[in-house]
Amino acid sequence: MEPSMTTPSPDVIEVTSTRIACDGGDGAAGHPRVWLQVDPEKGWVECGYCDKRYVLKPGAGREDH
Repeated sequence: MEPSMTTPSPDVIEVTSTRIACDGGDGAAGHPRVWLQVDPEKGWVECGYCDKRYVLKPGAGREDH
């Protein structure tokens, strides 16, 4: 039987704001902090460094504080 060549799914994190920061979350093994903007129409954004996907909770992000 041939081994599977699928890649693991990225982490999915629910957020309540359209502007979030990502640093990889792994301490020294993480990446530089970057600010990401979730498009409310799309409902999610992925980090270009670590591929984490930030998804707006239903009804969230329409107004940032």
